[in-house]
Amino acid sequence: MRSGLTARTQILQALEKQESDVKSITGSGKLSYRVVTYHLRLLEAERVVGKKGEKKPYVWQVTGVGQQRLLNSTEP
Repeated sequence: MRSGLTARTQILQALEKQESDVKSITGSGKLSYRVVTYHLRLLEAERVVGKKGEKKPYVWQVTGVGQQRLLNSTEP
């Protein structure tokens, strides 16, 4: 499995459990702060995740589009 896919999977699994900031996501896995922010920006561009609030540190959450993708990926 490619490292980018692994990183995005770990990030989405963390956000599926609860909305989190980047620091919390990095604490739950083996990903660096820089890797998490990079992939969150990619996932945000695809509308899979979104920021909650206007102030830093941003709290990230899975969007409706992201939840639908997760549901579709687990179906046989």
